[in-house]
This record gives sequence, C-alpha cells and structure tokens, in this order.
Amino acid sequence: MAGATQGQVAEGGRVTPPLAASPNKPPCRLPAARGKTRAQQLLGDTAPDLVRLTDDVLFGEVWGDPGLSPRDRSLVTVAALVSLYRTDQLGSHLRRALDNGLSKDELVHAITRLAFYAGWPSAMSAMGQLKQVTEG
Repeated sequence: MAGATQGQVAEGGRVTPPLAASPNKPPCRLPAARGKTRAQQLLGDTAPDLVRLTDDVLFGEVWGDPGLSPRDRSLVTVAALVSLYRTDQLGSHLRRALDNGLSKDELVHAITRLAFYAGWPSAMSAMGQLKQVTEG
C-alpha cells in the first residue's frame, strides 16, 4: 500500500480509505508485504471488519493522533503489552519503538521498571524479545 494516497487503488487492488491524520504526517501503518497490510496477512478474509478497524482506526487514526509523539505512543504501547503479557504483538512494537526514537537502553530501563509492577515473568519475556529484536 506504500505510495497510495487516500482514495487511490493500492497494490493488490485495495482502495485506501480516508483517515484522520496529522496534516504534516501521514497516518501510521504497519509495513505491507505483497500489497497487503499486516492485519490482512494475519487474518485474510476471516474477519474483514477486524482487519478494517485495525488498519483504518488503530493504525490510521489512533497511531496518527498528534496528541502524543510517535516515541511516546510507542513507550505507552510497549508498557501495556509487557504489563498484559501480550507477547505475540510485543516484538513488532519493540521494533516500532526503536524506529520511533526510543533507544535500546531506554527500553531496557522501562522493562526493568515494569518487572516490579507487571511481574517478573512478563519483564523477563519482554527482555528476551528485546534482545532478539536488537541482536538478531
């Protein structure tokens, strides 16, 4: 979908919907592969409404909201995912956090702090994923 603007047909025939976004910054999207968003890759045609809400609302409007910087949104998201032990989504959000300006050291400090509030197993699992993301 990269390169398509609102209302245009993107690669794979998908029409990009209008999204609320900062006037200076396009809406945030997960990287697409072969013309499909990550939600489309994961769910295919099984849950089209959930895919649309994920793409348009969550990664369009919510992630595009200028009320928090991308860096701060990433920090909040990583903290929530660690705290709730949502390991399936954590790896991609750790990569996004690094892309959005958080350093590895900042993420290490945040996850270490979360060990005391979210639980040791959650923090240990998150730290393992961070190690995997940053060290390959």
